[in-house]
Amino acid sequence: MIRLMLVDDQAMVRAGFRMIVETEPDITVVGEAADGRAAVELAGRCAPDVVLMDVRMPHMDGIEATERITAMADAPKVLMLTTFDLDDHVYAALRAGASGFLLKDAPAEQLVDAVRVIARGDGLLAPSVTRLLIEEIARRPAPDPSSTLRGFDELTERELDVMRLVAKGMTNAEIADALVLGEATVKTHVGRILSKLDLRDRVQVVVVAYESGLVTPGGDPTG
Repeated sequence: MIRLMLVDDQAMVRAGFRMIVETEPDITVVGEAADGRAAVELAGRCAPDVVLMDVRMPHMDGIEATERITAMADAPKVLMLTTFDLDDHVYAALRAGASGFLLKDAPAEQLVDAVRVIARGDGLLAPSVTRLLIEEIARRPAPDPSSTLRGFDELTERELDVMRLVAKGMTNAEIADALVLGEATVKTHVGRILSKLDLRDRVQVVVVAYESGLVTPGGDPTG
């Protein structure tokens, strides 16, 4: 059973989310909060697996709340929700530790699928959000070539290949086809990348791949 916590400053929005997810046999809502400060306190008490987090809220916004929640022991995954593509918030939210970012106007079934994806340890980005993330990184100064692969020393060439394709948004099946590998082998490589770089999920792999210069916006994903 996936333990879900809802965080949004609008009671009607929370009620709508609750109605959607509680029809699912594998999801239960264990708590609700109307602002970031309350969310941090509640997360420590109700031990959710996933937190559905609004970005804009009073007292403490969703980004700061996400940073505090993901720093907890046995931290839950955080799925950020917003009403539109806030390009100045996407990058900050992912850097704060969010495992996914979804627009509030997504269909109900997409929301339920997103909760399941996040709960099993995968990251999730809506295509429009991926575009904004890449554009934000493209606006930043190019990484210092001398530090491009710092911290990547333990990765094999094949793991770097897999990381490049993860950063381009490919699934394990798509990566397997591109590299002529078994899907189970790709999953093993992704797991090793997460372990060696001490990352939580695929979303962090995307961020680190672009920030390090391993992948460049618009570049060839195969290197």
